Amino acid sequence: MPQPLPAGAYFVTICTRERECLFGHVVYGEMRLNDAGEIARRCWEDIPDHFPLAELDAFVIMPNHVHGIIVVPGKGTACRALTSEQFGKPAVGSVPTIVRSYKSSVTRHMNLLRGTTGTPLWLRNYYEHIVRSEAELMAIREYITSNPARWDEDENNPALINPGVLDHESTGGNNAA
Repeated sequence: MPQPLPAGAYFVTICTRERECLFGHVVYGEMRLNDAGEIARRCWEDIPDHFPLAELDAFVIMPNHVHGIIVVPGKGTACRALTSEQFGKPAVGSVPTIVRSYKSSVTRHMNLLRGTTGTPLWLRNYYEHIVRSEAELMAIREYITSNPARWDEDENNPALINPGVLDHESTGGNNAA
């Protein structure tokens, strides 16, 4: 049975810089994470270790973006929870602080994996949506879990952004493993 709508639930989408596919491939509608994708997954799952009040709900690591639901209980109802910060004054446990920490951790581990230093990994901003109802939460969970099956139509798919790009692995083509 699904959990009821938690107070302070946020749907976030975080995209890689230039929508570069770094985290693996979608093969026949299923996401197959590479080493970088495993880093992104582990860092996401570690969020509650660094932010004890944060809870994770559904999430998916896609080739070039991450979708997830972060719950920040104790910050009031979803429509009143703290999401903004002032420059130089990060709000401890806020969604922007959690996302910034996640992006920083994945970037640090990825740069170690690639043997690079200071190489940017993410787009500067991210998408955030306050979840306001149980029905909306259920729809977002479905969107997240079915995202790999819809990769061929995903607005973040480089083959759709630049029609000259073909990712054979994402379509189940010749390179599918």
